[in-house]
Amino acid sequence: MKKKAISVIKLLLVIALTACTTSPKQSEEISEMQKKVNEFTPVELSSELINDLSDNQKEMLGYFFEAADIIDAMYWTQAYGDKESLMSLAGDDATKEFININYGPWERLNGNKAFVEAIGKKPAGAQFYPEDMTKEEFESLEADDKTSLYTVIRRNEDKQLVSIPYSVEYAGGLQKVADLLLKASELAEDPGFKNYLELRAKALLSNEYLESDMAWMDMKNNSIDLVLGPIENYEDALYGYKTAFESFILLKDKEWSKKLDRFAALLPELQTKLPVPEEYKTEIPGSQSDLGVYDVIYYAGDCNAGSKTIAISLPNDPRVHAEKGSRKLQLKNSMKYKFDKVLVPISEILIAEQQRKHIKFDAFFENTMFHEVGHGLGIKNTINGKGIVRKALREQYSALEEGKADILGLFLVTQLAEMGELGEKDLMDNYVTFMASIFRSVRFGVASSHGKANMIRFYYFQEKGAFTKDEESGCYEVNFDKMQAAMNDLAREILIIQGDGDYEKAKKMVESMGYIREELQTDLDRISAAGIPRDIRFIQGKEVAGL
Repeated sequence: MKKKAISVIKLLLVIALTACTTSPKQSEEISEMQKKVNEFTPVELSSELINDLSDNQKEMLGYFFEAADIIDAMYWTQAYGDKESLMSLAGDDATKEFININYGPWERLNGNKAFVEAIGKKPAGAQFYPEDMTKEEFESLEADDKTSLYTVIRRNEDKQLVSIPYSVEYAGGLQKVADLLLKASELAEDPGFKNYLELRAKALLSNEYLESDMAWMDMKNNSIDLVLGPIENYEDALYGYKTAFESFILLKDKEWSKKLDRFAALLPELQTKLPVPEEYKTEIPGSQSDLGVYDVIYYAGDCNAGSKTIAISLPNDPRVHAEKGSRKLQLKNSMKYKFDKVLVPISEILIAEQQRKHIKFDAFFENTMFHEVGHGLGIKNTINGKGIVRKALREQYSALEEGKADILGLFLVTQLAEMGELGEKDLMDNYVTFMASIFRSVRFGVASSHGKANMIRFYYFQEKGAFTKDEESGCYEVNFDKMQAAMNDLAREILIIQGDGDYEKAKKMVESMGYIREELQTDLDRISAAGIPRDIRFIQGKEVAGL
């Protein structure tokens, strides 16, 4: 009986995701909106790994789903404001669904273009700052924590700027989440996980996350994982200071994770192989870094907005990197959906026929995994006294950091293959799959840091002759040697810009290459005309997960 009920729920969810109500006056408009919705193909977030959990663990997941929903609502307030008032402006179901996909009225994969009538341009600082605040006002604000990852800027009764901790601004929601984490901690069978949940609950209320980040690094054996809190700074396009709320609920694939254990110990050696002068690689990445494979059963908040994350590299705190490294989590079920439904169909249109045999999931998995490893390498503190890289590069930091991780991912695969760590390996699989992945990612647009990084990489490779395009077929072919040379050169440029904290060079790189030119847009239009989804969206929840 329960299986039948779940099946009905799934069917209703699919119908809801694809529904479109029409009226004679609105049919054309709604049809266009429904096309936008349909660019995100629905997939179910479930995992057979849930069958291996104990009753306590399944009960714990229930608390996590509740907590994630609260996190989701708080992200809405950061990204847009009042969700319900926005939904009242939507005239049809397709528009409402597209609002849900984008967490607001701005199309994230189309330059944040407004798609709801009477809605203006998206504020660069989202809701982290007053919309009427000038940069001069912010610079003159005397508040030690104004650049903190965990404060918002507001106006007081006298219209003066003040800095307010997240623990105060979002106190009501954070208290509820903390209570749920403490209830879940009482059910935790793994001591490390119990400790993390307790410390994360404390962090949400104190605005001090370092201790809980350290505890998260120490977890090695738990079957369930929870990423939750204010984490990434992509939403703050004004300065890149403020972090957005998000949550992932994860189940560990221990069999796949075992395959990756040996790579973590190689990180210090891989740091020494980076193609830059010695002064740009003096920092030693923590050797306790953890590479793991997971099935994700819930996305909430920032990670669910627009394009969907398929791998995680956390924590972001450079103090944690220096002492313990980072954890790189590969979200295998989401990754496989994107490979099958998006990447393979794109390759059949844009990759030269003789090279399509190199489009392989294992190569996609490796490239994605080592992208996350790449975040932990390089330099976190400038070599010339400008402080940490994140603050020196300001709003340009995220695009450069994503660009670094992208190119270092391919660089690391190449190094490990040459070291004999990947067994029998044809690197053309990784290079051609990497090329096809650029087209997949470029479709996310240039509004995001990831989008800008994709464009920089595409045009850099083009200028270096890393690929050629056959004008008759419109297909691209990778030149192995030239791609490898371009890979090394681009990695060097980005790592040096970061190490120097060179804001002007970072800005120039993004502005000169971080946009879509006409020829590439023609290729992207071919992909769209073929009906290939731009990305995935989730049918998710406790029932879909099997609880």
